[in-house]
Formats: sequence, C-alpha cells, structure tokens
Amino acid sequence: MNLGWHKNRFNKPKEGRVGDQDIVDHIRSAVLMQRLTPNTKLPEITLGEVFGVSRSVVRKALTRLDAEHVIDQRPNQVARVRAPSIEETRETFSARRLVEGEIVALLAGKLETSAKKALQQQVVLEKQAYENNNEPARIEHSLNIHHLLAERSPNSIMGAMLTDLVLRTSIVIALYKPPSLLSCYLEGDHAQLLSHLVNGDAEAARNSVHTHLNSLESLLVLTSREPDTDLMAILGGN
Repeated sequence: MNLGWHKNRFNKPKEGRVGDQDIVDHIRSAVLMQRLTPNTKLPEITLGEVFGVSRSVVRKALTRLDAEHVIDQRPNQVARVRAPSIEETRETFSARRLVEGEIVALLAGKLETSAKKALQQQVVLEKQAYENNNEPARIEHSLNIHHLLAERSPNSIMGAMLTDLVLRTSIVIALYKPPSLLSCYLEGDHAQLLSHLVNGDAEAARNSVHTHLNSLESLLVLTSREPDTDLMAILGGN
C-alpha cells in the first residue's frame, strides 16, 4: 500500500498540466483527513484558482466526486462536501460493521508477514501521534490501518465496499464530532484487533471491529453545523 495517499497541500506536477484526476484525488484526501468538512462549498471559480485550471477541468472533477459520493452537486447550485443525514449516518455505521467485520473474520490467521508488519507499524504510529497531540497524523495512520484491511480483503468486492465506507465514515465524523472532542482515538482498539488477526480468532476480530465502530458512533452528536472554511488555505500551496 502507498502510505503517502494523502497530501496536506496541493503541489502542481513538475511536468504536464493539472488534470481532473489530480483534483479528485486531492479533494478526496482532504475530506478523508477531515480538513474539508461537510457542507463546505466548492465554487468552480475558487477551485480553478486553487489548482490553476479552467472551470471545465473543475467541472469534470466535481462530476467524478459526486459519483463517488464525496460531494453533492445539484443543478444551478454550488457543489458542497456531502453532509449525510442522521439516518444515513446510522446506516453507514451499520453497513461498515457488517462489511469490515466480515473482512477481518476472513483475514484472521491469514495475514502475510508483510501485512502484519505494515499494520503493526501503523498501530504504533497512530498511538505516537495521539500522544504527541498530532491529530492529523493520527487520522492518517488510523485510515491507513483500515485501507490496508480493505486492500488485503480476500473478497475484492467487499474490499472496495470498505474503502467507500471508510470515506463515508470520515465525512460523518467530521460533521457530527462535537467541537469539544479533540480526538476520536480509542486507545487499544486497533492493537487488540491486530492481535486477534494474528492469533487467527475470527469471531474475536469481528467483535473487535463491532465494538470499535459502536464506540466511535457513540462519540458523535447527531446535530448539524455549518462550516467556516477557507479553500485556499486548505487546498492551496504553502
């Protein structure tokens, strides 16, 4: 897995032009990292200035992001980062419990040495980031853990579903996490899951995922809030 999947700032390619895929990747990662919060407006003109491209390129990127459920794009309205309803939030967690729970059950006792090492490294780095009060890094390592599980899934369809559900979960956490909650870190959860995977205990691994997601969902306050966002500061160059 390429653990450099996210970027804090957009850097234009040294060669060639910025394409719609570059914009899609960067906005998606900003949403995953919870730097672009739900309901954030994404005006075509502003995005064109941020990425140095025409509005036609921006439109292509927004159309693709809409298809991926990252944003909502409606006729004659400015595109926004998706803001799932309370009902959809609950459905997202329910679906993820089913999918990720089954994936870890299938993976229990079957992880390759390289996968074990990669997961262990991310578990350690996540804890270190939390102890250093580095929430962006903590989120990154937490996401890496779940993306690794999705990539290693014996069932490729379920792996793709988990990748989508991880993104959807990041969006609802950004929307419903109370401002007073500095971190959604649940100490020991990922380490315990890895232990069950290594020991080959499928049911314990499944239960570990369910407990983790139940605890995460319980941290959220299901009321909406409006963002106050500077796109150039979030997506633009240093």
